Amino acid sequence: MNPGPLAHEEELLGRTKAEHAGDRVLRPFQLFEQQQASGGLVLLGFAMLALAWANSPWAGAYEQMLGVPLGISLGDQVLRLDLRHWINDGLMAIFFFGVGLEIKREFLVGELAERRKAMLPIVAAVGGMVVPALIYAGFNFDGAGARGWGIPMATDIAFALGALTVLGSRIPEALKVFLVALAIVDDLGALLVIAIFYTASIEWRGVAVIAAVLLALWLANRMGARRGSIYLLLGLGLWAGFYMSGLHATLAGVLTALFVPARVNIVPDALPQVIHRGADDIEAQALDNEPDAMDPDRVAIIGAIAGNLDAATAPLQRFEHSVQPWVTYGILPAFGLFNAGVAIDATVLGTLSTAVPLGIMVGLVLGKSVGIGLASWLAVKTGLAELPQGATWRQLIGTAFLAGIGFTMALFISGLAFHGTHFEREAQLAILIGSLLAAAVGIAILRTSKATQAPGPE
Repeated sequence: MNPGPLAHEEELLGRTKAEHAGDRVLRPFQLFEQQQASGGLVLLGFAMLALAWANSPWAGAYEQMLGVPLGISLGDQVLRLDLRHWINDGLMAIFFFGVGLEIKREFLVGELAERRKAMLPIVAAVGGMVVPALIYAGFNFDGAGARGWGIPMATDIAFALGALTVLGSRIPEALKVFLVALAIVDDLGALLVIAIFYTASIEWRGVAVIAAVLLALWLANRMGARRGSIYLLLGLGLWAGFYMSGLHATLAGVLTALFVPARVNIVPDALPQVIHRGADDIEAQALDNEPDAMDPDRVAIIGAIAGNLDAATAPLQRFEHSVQPWVTYGILPAFGLFNAGVAIDATVLGTLSTAVPLGIMVGLVLGKSVGIGLASWLAVKTGLAELPQGATWRQLIGTAFLAGIGFTMALFISGLAFHGTHFEREAQLAILIGSLLAAAVGIAILRTSKATQAPGPE
């Protein structure tokens, strides 16, 4: 018996809704992927520039520029930091704000929103954090460099996704989504590590400021505040509270992002009707009067349409689109320029076989791949998760090696762990070498892989 026209329309409607739901998840990811891939190339260029500058005859100017003092005064209060600290403690708070927005979006409507889909990247990320940390600790157990165990834990999304994107259509889209979700969980783990283990002391007056601003953020969220200026001002207050407390100030960015509303004030399905009604009002107004772009009634109608468009967009989505280009093409390149400038000489090269550099390099190259691969295999074999659609085990292992590219977050944590000590330069060079090795091995494995799904680990 053939289905009637009504059944056919329902089938089409159901398919349209399913496609819309899929687009809601994939479209933000595809935009994010394109931006991160191109941003990775920009970041790489600035990192190479920093390396060349730090090893050139003008290396002294590079070091002097890092130490340029800059201050902000408010009455009798003066905040004075050098240029590198303003970037690492100030601008990177905006980077972490973007990370917080990504984390919230992924858990609400992205790859981490559905439990079964979320389990593989979550379990893989945990394995990819624990094993590198244990490897590092094994090399540095009870040694002077033991504090750096958090360095090889995190993945650089921009570089890892850029390396994966270079391989083109041979890589399933689901594998790219898996890598991004894994890296986001990785970042969340790294943030917890920074907050708990890389705080020297706590000033309780600052904690009181943090509590007060968090309450204000909660109230703003509950009252439906949607203006970016409100969250900007409260975010600055939270940053000041973290700075006063001794906790790392960049954590303010993540916490501010978590309070940004993800709600809309107009259901998207009702938006076409609202816009059509506004267009009808403009048309009716034009029939009564000579069309005039400056006419107050027309301006009011257009303003109402613009307000409805704004109300149909979640602030979280709007803020993410606004912040991400600044982070990708401004803040991260600045971070790379002022943190990747390692002066490479016989002294630092001679330390590569010592405990700190070895722990970092082995942790990034082998720790990440073994941790992610083993955790993923256990999750799939126990039925807790399934492989990304269209991906093979070989491709997943290649992706796990790419997750060993730890550039941005690894450099950030190395600065927290070893700032002002000889270990900092050793760690920076080890991060660069380990990340390059992980990228080379991962790309080599993925270039020789086939796109047919294997029944089990190869």
